[in-house]
Amino acid sequence: MSTTARQDTGLIAATAQHVAEADAAIATLHGPTQGIAVHDPASGQLIAHVPDSTPEQAVAAARRADAAGTSWAEQSPRHRAQVLHNWYALLIEHGERIAKLISREMGKPLAEARGEVKYGTDFVRWYAEEAVRPGGNFQPAPDGGADILTRRAPIGLAVLITPWNFPLAMATRKIAPALAAGCPVLIKPATATPLTTYYAVQLAIEAGVPEDLVQVVSTSDSAAFSTAVLSDPRVRKVSFTGSTPVGRTLLELASKNVLRSSMELGGNAPLLVFDDADFERAIEGTIAAKLRNGGQSCIGANRIYVQSGIADEFAAELARRFARIQVGAGLGEGTELGALIDSRAVAQMQGFTDDALERGAQLLAGGHGYPGAGHFYAPTVLDHVDPAAQVSGQEIFGPIAAIRRFNTEDEVLDWANDTEFGLAGYVFSQDLDRALNVADRLQTGIVGINQGVPSNAAAPFGGVKQSGLGREGASEGLEEYQSIRFYNISRRTTH
Repeated sequence: MSTTARQDTGLIAATAQHVAEADAAIATLHGPTQGIAVHDPASGQLIAHVPDSTPEQAVAAARRADAAGTSWAEQSPRHRAQVLHNWYALLIEHGERIAKLISREMGKPLAEARGEVKYGTDFVRWYAEEAVRPGGNFQPAPDGGADILTRRAPIGLAVLITPWNFPLAMATRKIAPALAAGCPVLIKPATATPLTTYYAVQLAIEAGVPEDLVQVVSTSDSAAFSTAVLSDPRVRKVSFTGSTPVGRTLLELASKNVLRSSMELGGNAPLLVFDDADFERAIEGTIAAKLRNGGQSCIGANRIYVQSGIADEFAAELARRFARIQVGAGLGEGTELGALIDSRAVAQMQGFTDDALERGAQLLAGGHGYPGAGHFYAPTVLDHVDPAAQVSGQEIFGPIAAIRRFNTEDEVLDWANDTEFGLAGYVFSQDLDRALNVADRLQTGIVGINQGVPSNAAAPFGGVKQSGLGREGASEGLEEYQSIRFYNISRRTTH
């Protein structure tokens, strides 16, 4: 492969050295020669196999993790913290190799993959620090005669189910707080991108995590896995990131054993640009909120509302920027937008575009896929999008910016909140009162104000309504893996 653009499509090709380094990381995993096939979405090439575990094998893995969890829970918080610090150091040491592995199996540009390495490792560092702050309280009972002591304890075996779009960060965001709290882990990565999880856990063991404590289970039968594992009485916690329909099914399964549940589910994020916004900041923020990870992000801007006073200029400039974006293999030099995860995603983007155009939208940029191998779709801008169009009501998960104009604050807030989802929203305005008041009225768990990437390891990530329950990141993320115990201590009165 070369670094030159492919002549037939204009797509940037992968760089041979980057591919070789990613494949060297894969080789260390010593995966099977058959099982679940993992492909490079930029080329369609088969790059590895991972085990296709049966439900019985998954339950056996849960048993091993649970058995290892007893001694881990008994370790001091300082010991657990040190192991996490060791893991963080190894992840940083292997950061460039991990970034290339992410790009190889998921398709995102190498620059973005490096950003994910930083984001993902931040969770490990954060929870290494949080491990020595497990929480608790001591206070006298209000009516006297006793003291109230509360302590936090590990909740027990945690089943973690991660998506394909951020294969390192979604794993570390769940594993790190579980280990910090003292819990054993069974993690099931997505079949499209399991390699990064296997590699990261391999480093965790090297860092001092007991070998059986974190079990990685890959399977092609997610439904059978969930039914078997969530029925196991050893399991006390389930954390899932993915679609709302799957989340509902998992909650039903979790209810049978009354499992603590964290669900980070679907999104339909509104992005509001007011006339008084800093124009350049709003453009840059919209590009980040829309095209980060190729638009394959649960907090990606889905519905872009621009106030009528600047809408024409905004749409034209956004289209001009989109048209200049370099599309190609994630491991190609200069790639700004990588491949989508599979051919179904490309077909869905084309369907969204065609539907919007049939309903009267104007195509300002993109609107097409590319011939040949790989799953690419051009960065697309649609203006004057009908609210009945599919892109207005469904999570896009791709590089389509759908613009609708608005006049008043009340009007756009009605539109923004007219959805069953409530994960993230965005506000662009230089008026601080307006920005904060609009943020308060958005029915979302996360709001980016004058910026397009609000995620942070130190912040509680999660949504409202059908976008889930529970939080990941911050101190709240640790609490998701802890149970609260209350001791009532009788005191002899002196009167």
